[in-house]
Amino acid sequence: MNVTTAEIHRIRTMRDHLWATMTDRDEHGAAGIVFSALDEGMDAEAVLLDLIAPVQARVGTEWAANRLTVAQEHAASAIAERVIAAVAHRPAPRATPGLGRVTVACVEQEWHVLPARLLAEVLTLRGWHVDFLGAQVPTPHLVAHLHSSPVDAVALSSSVPTRLPAAHAAISACKAVGVPVLAGGAAFGPDGRYAHLLGANAWAPDARSAARQLADGIPRPGLSEGRQRFDDLPHLSDQEYTLVARSRGQLVKQVLVGLEERFPAMAAYTDRQREHTAEDLAHIVEFLSVALYVDDDDLFTTFLTWTAGILTARRVPARSLRPALDILATELKDFPRTTRVLDQARRALDGAVTPTGRHPGAPA
Repeated sequence: MNVTTAEIHRIRTMRDHLWATMTDRDEHGAAGIVFSALDEGMDAEAVLLDLIAPVQARVGTEWAANRLTVAQEHAASAIAERVIAAVAHRPAPRATPGLGRVTVACVEQEWHVLPARLLAEVLTLRGWHVDFLGAQVPTPHLVAHLHSSPVDAVALSSSVPTRLPAAHAAISACKAVGVPVLAGGAAFGPDGRYAHLLGANAWAPDARSAARQLADGIPRPGLSEGRQRFDDLPHLSDQEYTLVARSRGQLVKQVLVGLEERFPAMAAYTDRQREHTAEDLAHIVEFLSVALYVDDDDLFTTFLTWTAGILTARRVPARSLRPALDILATELKDFPRTTRVLDQARRALDGAVTPTGRHPGAPA
């Protein structure tokens, strides 16, 4: 469908207005903009994907750039969820259910529910019966649901890469009971590389693509598929992922002790500042372990360079990331794959230009 310049301008204007109301915590104003778009002839799917979704994506971008606080980001996201619900319950033209039944769920420990919710609403509009299970669905509960409510496919969503091991378990369990899995969300990589690696039957970069693939049909897996969860990841036999993941707490403590020796100013940290520093280190170790799980150095390097950008935007020195990696490398020197991942990340940080300043957690 050809979109005119005037229509593009109209949509951009509505996005700007919606952005203003969401970041001003004006839920009624946001709903009014969305309802006006529907009243003026914009179909519900376009409202969801071309109006609300881009504004929500902007919320995340502006938070990363430190132009929105965590509280503002949470408030805007909450408004987006309620506006989506309002669109879903508003009378609108939609296809008669008849395409089949799909379960839409977030993987265990995944709380970023908005992408899955948008997909569920789009599929409903297109004529699917949708079982939307929401955020953070434990794999045993998902499988129990599939046994009690047979479906044509599961659409599994994950936004955070550290949830990939949980996603792998869910994909394997669904396939083991003969249900195909369509994976989506930022966690699976921009090209879906991790979805394919972990055995998903299909991957979609967005809701419209997912709807098309489901309509075309995703073949059911054989009942034997997915029963041996690690068969397709032979690198896990070296146990590096398991050992690093299980040692996360101890590794964080060891890095903290090492940083205290290198940054004497940490002795004056408040309990809250030390807690924030420990949380940052826990994220680093968690991303390191998942990079080992999928055997992809770039996953960890991308996270580290992103973290450096976040710290820089908050006027916190990213230079402190380097000694943290050095300490981890010393503690994990007997792990070849881990050493390789850390070496690549250190080279990437050394090549990045970051300003000097206080260590993370230092008072502003």
